[in-house]
Amino acid sequence: MARLTVMSLEDWNRVDVEEIRGRWEKRRKELDGIAKKKAEREKKMKRQADRSRKEAEEYRVGDKVLISTKDFLMELMKRATKKLTEKFIGPYVVRKIVSENAVELELLASLRIYPVVNVRRIVKYRE
Repeated sequence: MARLTVMSLEDWNRVDVEEIRGRWEKRRKELDGIAKKKAEREKKMKRQADRSRKEAEEYRVGDKVLISTKDFLMELMKRATKKLTEKFIGPYVVRKIVSENAVELELLASLRIYPVVNVRRIVKYRE
């Protein structure tokens, strides 16, 4: 724990106010420079990350969609090998829009998965 020291009046008279002011100004400029560099790095990182992003497709209630089987267990798919399974199954109807990133689907009870699905896992069904 830091100890507080009491300065006498003679000590305060010896303190050079301009020197202290100069030190503070120097530190403030250093911190401003660091903050500016940090903001530039963040902007550059965001630009790089946004290059690989694309807008999510918007879905409406009643749309028909296919679900990706990429993360399904083989027991759910009832197939002997992953190589021969379908990439998408469906079509299923969108029952409710939960958020811009998730939709609730009308699924068969035999599918045994949670009905709310991320939009990255579905694609629109084209008849």
